[in-house]
Amino acid sequence: MTAVATLTGEHPQTRVGLETDVALAAGGDGSAFERLYRLHVARIHSLTRRMLGSDQADEVTQDVFVRTWQKLGTFRGDSAFTTWLHRLALNVIIERRRTFAIQRGRMSDDPAALDFATVPPARADLRVDFDHALGRLPAGAREILVLHDVEGYKHREIAELLDITTGTSKRQLHRARMLMRQRLGDT
Repeated sequence: MTAVATLTGEHPQTRVGLETDVALAAGGDGSAFERLYRLHVARIHSLTRRMLGSDQADEVTQDVFVRTWQKLGTFRGDSAFTTWLHRLALNVIIERRRTFAIQRGRMSDDPAALDFATVPPARADLRVDFDHALGRLPAGAREILVLHDVEGYKHREIAELLDITTGTSKRQLHRARMLMRQRLGDT
């Protein structure tokens, strides 16, 4: 008999172990929390790096797991732990962006707001990888591109998360995609 994998790629035995570790960690078990950390740190770090850039990713990833430890007792199990952790991570990232007032300065309902972003001329001899190109986007455009194209959020959800209009989300995404094409040399 073969084990059946879930949509997330986890085997049922892994999910049971995860649920056990969540319960133990919520009760204060540091070893169980360390196992949760090791299981999820790469995905959370990838999300923070894409949303905020490499220079802030390590610190914000650490903040996410500090907040996870603090809030683990509030996890009710209504959704999968990975879903809960992802949402908590997004909240920490968005909070960080607001703290530095980046969001207000980079997001605007004015469609011409991103016209001031400088874009270097495309060079055929220079191929830029996705993460590097993503890191060079204006912060607001990068945030929406990651949420929509990488994480799969709808414009309505992004608007609620970031306290912007759906039109702003759509414009930022369009501009981010155009800038990515230019930076990746795919004109």
